[in-house]
Amino acid sequence: MPYFNQSTAYPPVFFLTGIPGLETSQAWISIPFCCLYAIAISGNGMILFVIITESSLHEPMYYFLSMLSFTDLGLCFSTLVTVLGIFWFNVREISFDACIGQMFFIHGFTFMESSVLLVMAFDRFIAICNPLRYAMILTTSRIIAVGFVIVIRGTTALVPLLLLLKRLSFCHSHVLHHSYCFHPDVMKLSCSDTKVNSAFGLVTVISTAGLDSVLILLSYVLIIHSVLCIASKEERKKAFGTCVSHLSAVAIFYIPMISLSLVHRFAKHAPPFVHTLIANVYLLIPPVMNPIIYSVKTKQIRKAVIKVFFIKPS
Repeated sequence: MPYFNQSTAYPPVFFLTGIPGLETSQAWISIPFCCLYAIAISGNGMILFVIITESSLHEPMYYFLSMLSFTDLGLCFSTLVTVLGIFWFNVREISFDACIGQMFFIHGFTFMESSVLLVMAFDRFIAICNPLRYAMILTTSRIIAVGFVIVIRGTTALVPLLLLLKRLSFCHSHVLHHSYCFHPDVMKLSCSDTKVNSAFGLVTVISTAGLDSVLILLSYVLIIHSVLCIASKEERKKAFGTCVSHLSAVAIFYIPMISLSLVHRFAKHAPPFVHTLIANVYLLIPPVMNPIIYSVKTKQIRKAVIKVFFIKPS
């Protein structure tokens, strides 16, 4: 069979997987995937464009939103070639170095998005709990510095993880369970001892996305406490309304991530298509949904997007 390699040659060649059991229908399956990629790329590109061109959106909240759109675009382009390559041309083979490179971008942009969501939670916390100092705290120079920290944090956390992966031997099946390279998936194919890799991978996830989720939760506990202290019911409703978009973005990012982790850890005997489906949802749903959420829920973004199409808002 072409998808199994018993050779111990290094570096190995891996074989990606489409939708197991539906190989004959891949051309049709590619249509919804193409639509999702098109929506994600055009939507996030539009958000970036309107924030850059509209001076009224040159505020901390929208700068952070542009960072979110940038990371979503990065996630889309990280998987676009391999996913559509499988569906359109049945190109499943990927070299070990290319696999390492793809993992760097996929996990790097994932960690960056987690950091951006944390910063956006901090932005909402300052705006609601300490509005008089909002402009003083979130200056342009500090926002730029935060952007650099997010990039450095997202990339440096991965370097040791990927270097540890390069020391492993792969002498059994080289068939991955996803249409892109995913660290736990690649690690499972090794015939070497992966205890160090697993431990370091767990520490990396806990110290990035895990820590971010706890701090986001803490931010909203403080926000809720502050909002409940507001006497006016209308003001409380308005304050909570400014958080809806961000809470939605947090949910669509963390729920698929947790689901994929649980499937890898506890559903090893689940049908193969379950792994593939959850894996694609994990990376595609946030980039698709974030522009829609912010365009619908944020009046300023909605007006700016309408203006791009030369239609005057009512």
